[in-house]
Parts: sequence; structure tokens; C-alpha cells
Amino acid sequence: MEEMAQQVKRPFGVPEEPEFTVGLDAPLRELKMELLKEGVSIIVLTGLGGSGKTTLATKLCWDEQVIGSFKENILFVTFSKTPKLKIIVERLFEYCGYQVPQFQSDEDVVNQSGLLLRKIDASPMLLVLDDVWPGSEPLVEKFKVQMPDYKILVTSRVAFPRFGSPYILKPLVHEDAMALFCHHTLLGKNSSNIPEEVVQKIVRHCKGLPLAIKVIGRSLSNQPYELWQKMVEKLSQGHSILDSNTKLVASLKKISDVLEDNSIIKECFIDLALFPENQKIPVAALVDMWVELYGLDNDGIVMANVNKLASMNLANVLETRKNTSDTDSYYYNNHFIILHGILRDITIYQGTQEQVELRKRLMIGITENKTEWWLIREKQQGMMIRILSISTDETCTSYWSHLQPTQAEVLILNLQTSRYTFPKFLKEMSKLKVLIVIRHGFHPSEMKNFESLDSLSNLRRMRLERISVPPFVMLKNLKKLSLYFCNTRQAFENGNMLISDALPILEDLNIDYCNDMVELPTGLCEITSLKMLSITNCHKLSALPQEIGNLENLKLIRLSSCTDLEGIPNSIGRLSNLRHMDISNCISLPNLPEDFGNLCNLRNLYMTSCARCELPPSIINLEHLKEVVCDEETAASWDAFKPMLPNLKIDIPQLDVNLNWLHEIHS
Repeated sequence: MEEMAQQVKRPFGVPEEPEFTVGLDAPLRELKMELLKEGVSIIVLTGLGGSGKTTLATKLCWDEQVIGSFKENILFVTFSKTPKLKIIVERLFEYCGYQVPQFQSDEDVVNQSGLLLRKIDASPMLLVLDDVWPGSEPLVEKFKVQMPDYKILVTSRVAFPRFGSPYILKPLVHEDAMALFCHHTLLGKNSSNIPEEVVQKIVRHCKGLPLAIKVIGRSLSNQPYELWQKMVEKLSQGHSILDSNTKLVASLKKISDVLEDNSIIKECFIDLALFPENQKIPVAALVDMWVELYGLDNDGIVMANVNKLASMNLANVLETRKNTSDTDSYYYNNHFIILHGILRDITIYQGTQEQVELRKRLMIGITENKTEWWLIREKQQGMMIRILSISTDETCTSYWSHLQPTQAEVLILNLQTSRYTFPKFLKEMSKLKVLIVIRHGFHPSEMKNFESLDSLSNLRRMRLERISVPPFVMLKNLKKLSLYFCNTRQAFENGNMLISDALPILEDLNIDYCNDMVELPTGLCEITSLKMLSITNCHKLSALPQEIGNLENLKLIRLSSCTDLEGIPNSIGRLSNLRHMDISNCISLPNLPEDFGNLCNLRNLYMTSCARCELPPSIINLEHLKEVVCDEETAASWDAFKPMLPNLKIDIPQLDVNLNWLHEIHS
């Protein structure tokens, strides 16, 4: 096991501290007192779904006294209904900055996790296991290691008596519930004609559950009185939402009355269930889906929908790294959505309310409802499925292999396996427009039957995440290719087909965190249809092809954080359509090429942390350059040219030097 590359001086994997909470001060004091008691090794924090267990655990991890006791040795890992010990331990290795080993067996996973916990030299240490479901007790037991001052906090909807007396988080008292509701409905900030009696009724029906209060409250914010009254009537039907999580889901489902006014937002909300629970959903993947499915004409509208869902408390948006470059708005590589388990249940509930024949989505998971699956199999000939999502691991059976999703436009493959073979039915998916393959784990998956993709004549967008990309096949209509944390050497160096032959009309190539890539694929500069080229965080890339000037239609080029990049070819000056360029954090770049000044349409240049990069005299010809975003030292180099560039604005942003996002994006 290698030594840590660096110590990250903050808790590992802990969500950001919530900005506004009520009613948790006393529970925080009490839970902290229990946690810090001598002789206590494991504590279970239990309560109803949506009662704020994760929020309380998060506040505990950010508490000054707790941080003072455990320092940076606080690890936060989210379980799920179907937790995988291997994936959890891989995350712990990542959080701690160690190289993730190739585990040989489950026994090896257990042994390595014990070694890791001891290796951290963490005395004391706190491990938070969040959202543990019934039946996962044996998995929790595997993290019990004999170490001094080692504590485990488990959050769960059940008490797990085998681990001792639990701490029970009770629902909010009415006064606190009202304060939380008014905060999220903005009743205290805006004048309102909503009678106090109506507000009181809605809050009482929420039964003190913060999740219900926040979601229902935000859904009613700035809505007319008629909708408030309708919500009262619907909440008055049936039993208390405290009876079961199912009742809570059914009650929260009533937010659909608000979403009905915006059918696209509602569809986007339901689409979030297409990804596994407790996983960060890449906004970039949603962009690919929603642009093609709902006719959204640009990525900015997609992000507006994401922000709308966040504003309604239907999803949390996590930006793992604050960029100084506006070019990130073309890709959103650093943006993810986190969906509460109960809200995910709502999206699934919404998606299954239609008759089987009319359903737009089909989700096949590791723990499928086999009875419903056989019903779908019998009726699939008449189904109009637009989106197919398959989650699979080494143990998953293939009784769905006879599926015939001929109408599907989007295929999402969520993998928890080191090897995967594309299903045979892929060749029959003639209407497929978007393919998203995500490996939920650390080591990339190897893909078999990749050649079946060449029959997909309508495929326009493909996103591969943590995949060992096979040699290219003919994808004659592909417009956008995204590779994220992939191994690319086999595709870029060992293939028999040039990328220009395989992807003849590609317009957008996005490669991020592909650390085995030392050069761009041969033939790339022959794809003259390329409009956007983004190669970011590829630290072994040292040079660009000399022929890059052939990309005559290129409008945007991103090379940020390619730390070994040592030069930009002079031919870049021929890119007469280039408007945006980002070379931020290219710390090895000694200079811009002499012909850089020929970029007659360049509007924005981002070059933070490029202090050693010398500027050529030709930049005085950049008459359309409007903005340079850089650090203070680089700005000093530009000052001499400002008199010749009167329209130029030099912006020196506050840099985010926090590297904790490195440990968050993988979970």
C-alpha cells in the first residue's frame, strides 16, 4: 500500500454542511455526547425516512468539537439498498488518497479494509455509514476493527438492536416545522394572501418530517391560493404520512400537481430515477439525454431545469470544483445531482403510474421486481419505451436478455462489474440516439461486443465513464463523444481504424481525467466538422498534433489542467472561427505560439496559473478579444498590451485552491 500523496485537511466524503436547519441543536448535542463517551464503539442514529438523519450526521461531522477530536480522520460513506462491500472499500481508499488495489476476493476486501483503517494512523477515527438498510448488519460488522478510539456512526430507518441502544431522531415540533416551512415557502419574505389556517393545516400534515416540509413548502412557494387549497385537500385524504415510508412517498407525490404546469420539468424529475440510488448523477449525462429527448436547443436550458429542480428541493446540485472558466458551462463536467432515497422512490412511483404499454421508461435493476418484469416481457411488443436503464453486476441474471427495446432513444448502462458484454438486442435499437455507460466503481470496465455499435445509424451522443475504451468502430452519425475517467490507449493507439474514419461528422469531443492518454488520436485533425474540443485533466498529455490548425470549424478548445502540456503548435493561428480558449492550469506551458495573434475571432481566453507562459508580440492583433481571465502574475504580462487592445478586460478571479473535490467526485 502506497503512502498518501497528500493529507486532505477535512473530513473525507462528508456532504457540505446545510445552510439552514431548525430543531437539530438539541439532537446534535445529545448525539455528540453519546459519540464522545468512552467505551462506545458504534452508535445507530435511527428515525423515519425524511426525518433528517443524514443532515444531523453531516452537522455532527462539521461540528468544531467533533473535528477537534477526530481531526481529518472522519470518513463518510453512503450505503444503499444493495450495498457492495468492494465498492465501499474502494471509496475509502480513494478518500484516503491511497492507490486502490485490485481485490482478489471478498475476503481480500475485508482484510484490505482492516489494513487501511489501521494504516491511516487515525487515533481517534470516526466512520459514518449512512443510510444502512435492513439486512446489511453483516456488512457493518466487517468494519468493526479493534482500534483505540475508533467509532462508527450508523444512520438507518431501523434501530439494529444488535448494535446497542439507538439514538432516535424524533420529528420536528410544530413550532420548528412552521419555521422550516415558512423558510422554504418564502412566506416570511414576501407578502402573502395565504390564510394562516391553510399554512397550519399543511404543516401539520407533514408531521414534522423535514423532507416533506421542504419539498411541499418549496413546491407551493409563490403559487396561487387555489393550489394551496388543493394541496390541503389532497393531504387530508388517507392516513398519516408517519404510517410508513410508502405513505410519505404517496404524500410527496402530490407535488406533481405543481409539476403538471411544466411537463418538461416533470419528465426531467422522473428521469433522475434512471441512475442507481446513492450515486452522484452527472449533469453532463443529463444534458446528453434531455437535449435529444425533449428538444432543448442548448445546454444552458438543461442546466436551468436542473436548477429548477434544486430550487424546489427535489434534488441537490453538487459542484465538485469551482472553475474560473465559463467554458465549463458547455460541459458541466463538475456538476452532479444527489437525489434523496425517498425522492428517488417518488420518481419511480411517478414513472410506473402509466399502463405498461404506455410507459416511456423501463428500469431494470440488480434487485428487479421479477413479477412485474414478466408482465413487461409479455407486453413489450406494444410498448413505446423511449429510455431503457439497466443496472447490473457480476451476480445479476440475464433473464432480461430477450428484451426488444426497438423504440428506445436512450440507453443507460449502470455497471458494477469489471467486464461487460453489450447485449445482443443493441443491434436492433435502430432509433437509439444516446448511449450512456457508467462504471460505478474505481477500476474501469472492459467492454465486449463493442462492434455491435456500428449498426446504430441514429446514435448521436455517447458518454463512457470509467471504461476501457475498445478500438473504434464506425459511428457515422455520432455528433458528441464524452470520455470520463476512461482508459483510452487501446482505442487511440491500438485500433485499426482512424478516428476520422470512425467518427466522420463528430462535432464535440470531450475527454476528461483520462490519465493514460499521452497524445491525441491519429486522424483527429482530419475531422473538420469538430466545433468543440475539450481535453481536460489529462496530465500525461504533453503535446498537441501539429495539424491542429486543420480544424477550421473549431469554436472552442479547452486544455485546462493538462499539467504536462509543453507546447501549442503554431498552426493554431489558422483557427479563424475559434472564439473561446482555456489553458488554465497548464503549468508546463512555456509560451503561446507566435501566430497566436492570427486568431482573429477569439473572444475569451482563460489562463489562470499560467504565470510562466510568455506572450508573443502578435497578440496585439487580437482586436476582438474581450476578456482574459488569469491570475495576478499573468495579468502583469498583459498590462503592456492593454493600450493596443482597448476593448480588453482582464479579470482576476478568486481561485478555489481546495482540492477536496478529488475525493468527492468518485463516490
